Amino acid sequence: MSVLFRRFVSLESFRGRNTLFSNNRRGCTSGASEESHSPLTRCDVINSNVRRIVLTNPTKRNALSLSMLESLSNALEKESKDKETRVIILAAEGPVFSSGHNLKELTDTQGQEYHTKVFNKCCEVMTFIQDVPVPVIAEVKGLATAAGCQLVASCDIAVAADTAQFATPGVKVGLFCSTPGVALGRSVPRKTAMKMLFTGEPISAQDALANGLVSQVVPEGKLEAETLKLASRICEYSQSVISLGKTCFYKQMKLDRNDAYRLAGSVMVENLQLRDGQEGIQAFVEKRKPQWSHNNRHI
Repeated sequence: MSVLFRRFVSLESFRGRNTLFSNNRRGCTSGASEESHSPLTRCDVINSNVRRIVLTNPTKRNALSLSMLESLSNALEKESKDKETRVIILAAEGPVFSSGHNLKELTDTQGQEYHTKVFNKCCEVMTFIQDVPVPVIAEVKGLATAAGCQLVASCDIAVAADTAQFATPGVKVGLFCSTPGVALGRSVPRKTAMKMLFTGEPISAQDALANGLVSQVVPEGKLEAETLKLASRICEYSQSVISLGKTCFYKQMKLDRNDAYRLAGSVMVENLQLRDGQEGIQAFVEKRKPQWSHNNRHI
């Protein structure tokens, strides 16, 4: 059994056993704002399988302050551990999806140690999004800049309103968007990324779609419904198979071509050892709808 596949066999322990809340809205208690002591994120239970984590600090343009990053991290960890969760949607209140880091936290009065803490936490959140065993979809309305653009680029899928804009404007204030550039450069062509990073100028949702930063552009009034429609489609398939595929995809992207094929080939062989792997094939042969188990059990 490969190291990658053992990671999925232990998925049960990663997700744990959280009780599914019966209400449709729940607050994430960490990361309360200093002004209102209200949660910086909110976790909505859309249905039994879809969770919607919402950035709820529109007066601060949903800035990714250290408190916001900690709240978002806690929310992602909590929802991804819920055994019923199959898709997580990231959304935001207000006209700005996220303006990126809170620049007031990055002045010299805070000091290098605090700055390091901020950027370490940000990198931790961005990588965690791609490490969780369920797809994460960004639902983007308004402006996503700097680390906010990085957040969109880090998600597995992004659905944007046709009015959305994306930018990495750090260069305009003397702070080059180096960490956003990591996610941006892995989502769009190099010359597009460099133009965004060097000029700080925003691109439209349509340009973001053309360059691969987002997956789909929809009318603003239909954004939430279309994002949920996409999430619901994903929920129709085996959770264990999608989790296996997500991890394999990100792992093989780090490898050269031949090593990537070797890894992907071994994962496909082991995918066939999953109960859901054989159930899907058998259902196709028998011309019936698959009955997914959504677990990592072998045949």
